[in-house]
Amino acid sequence: MTAPLPPALHRVKVSGDAPYAIEIGPGLLGEAERIAAQLRGRHALIVSDGHVAPLYADALENALRAARPNLTLARYVLPPGEHEKTLARFGECLDALARLGATRDATVLALGGGVVGDLAGFAAACWMRGVDVVQLPTTLLAMVDSSVGGKTAVDLPSGKNLVGAFHPPRAVFADTATLRSLPARELRAGLAEVVKYGAIFDDSFLDWLEAHADALLAGDDAALSQAIARSCAYKADVVARDPYERGDRALLNFGHTFGHAIETEQGYAGATGDGLNHGEAVAVGMVLAARLSTALGLAGAADAERLRALLERLGLPTTIPAGLSPQALLARMRLDKKADASGLRFILWDRAGLARIVSGVADDLVLQVLAAG
Repeated sequence: MTAPLPPALHRVKVSGDAPYAIEIGPGLLGEAERIAAQLRGRHALIVSDGHVAPLYADALENALRAARPNLTLARYVLPPGEHEKTLARFGECLDALARLGATRDATVLALGGGVVGDLAGFAAACWMRGVDVVQLPTTLLAMVDSSVGGKTAVDLPSGKNLVGAFHPPRAVFADTATLRSLPARELRAGLAEVVKYGAIFDDSFLDWLEAHADALLAGDDAALSQAIARSCAYKADVVARDPYERGDRALLNFGHTFGHAIETEQGYAGATGDGLNHGEAVAVGMVLAARLSTALGLAGAADAERLRALLERLGLPTTIPAGLSPQALLARMRLDKKADASGLRFILWDRAGLARIVSGVADDLVLQVLAAG
């Protein structure tokens, strides 16, 4: 039986072959009994990074030991940044599981943002052909996107998330109190993915975001919790219908074909401030996707302008960074996972709140949008 939620917390259920719950609200990392209840065996590995571990790992580890005295617990901490989401760091995480002596009922606890969640989830998917992962996201971006749905991966120099596996989590605990320590830039980056859900599924959610933009930027707990819960509900619905991204789930990639190309061409330099981070790149990518939709005659220019204005109000970039060649970005897109036999495939829209998959878009048209971007 699932324990009742404390007041002010939300629960979103993800159905499918491997159902799980997403719990959202302040103080969840302190709910050690709730987290410990998800650990089936006696081995657990906390995976975190050099920014997050000093803030939360000791308290989490101590609380879990108190809740489960027989637990054999270890920690793997990688350096922060997208550029660390590599096969080499993945190998180090597997080595940490080996040193722990992790058995097939072990659990990987992913404590951090999207990089940690993706890498830890992939390690869990591969260790002994699959052990449990519990996602403990500490960034808004991870709470509304990467911690939900079971897509795990690492990057290669030639492209983002090219090596990975589908591996749904056993549970997700999104402690919104961790967002209070999040740099303002990272909070804004997460809001890009929140906007995405309104753009592809529900224009009334865009109305809500426009009305609550100031509260979200101020870090208001109630506004953020509601935005996260609504975003997770949209994602849970599409993941349940299409767990392996063979249909509608691809809509979640709105803006990502352009965004991933920007990130890869910049060498994943967002963490150092020398390039756009993931959320910022997706913000630019969504505006470009909206403009490509207009160029193809699918949607009016007013919807693209509305999207641009909302993203800029949330402090996000909406134009391609200087110095990036349209031809180089196009070459990156050809290696993107979303390309298929018919050529480039984009998630575009007919209007705000109604997205579609479009294959075989002509290179010349894409280059025109990039050149104007």
